[in-house]
Amino acid sequence: MTLKRLLFGREGESTAVTFLKKKGYRILEKNFCSKLGEIDIIAEHEGVLVFFEVKARADHKFGHPFNAVNSAKQKKIIQTAQSFLVSKRIINQPMRFDVIGLTSDPESPDSLKIEHLENAFQV
Repeated sequence: MTLKRLLFGREGESTAVTFLKKKGYRILEKNFCSKLGEIDIIAEHEGVLVFFEVKARADHKFGHPFNAVNSAKQKKIIQTAQSFLVSKRIINQPMRFDVIGLTSDPESPDSLKIEHLENAFQV
């Protein structure tokens, strides 16, 4: 991964955190890692634990950001979420898996267009 892509991805995650806070989400963890994978953002909203995958794209040349969260990626996120639940001793907690897609806005290249897909996939 190039430094430019890494920085763009980090900017996307930072933008997503700001967006979620404005929507009333309480951020619990960022970049939670286990041996199984990583979850970009873990938050709580209205009593629901939400696991976020953040995908940033400079354009749609490689498809919409949501399309990058394929079944293999979903499986890794679910397994990592289970690891988080065990590590925090969380049981019987309502939860869901969301995806935040960010793309450069062609009309304003210095800003990102944000899309939030709730319940993007199920366990």
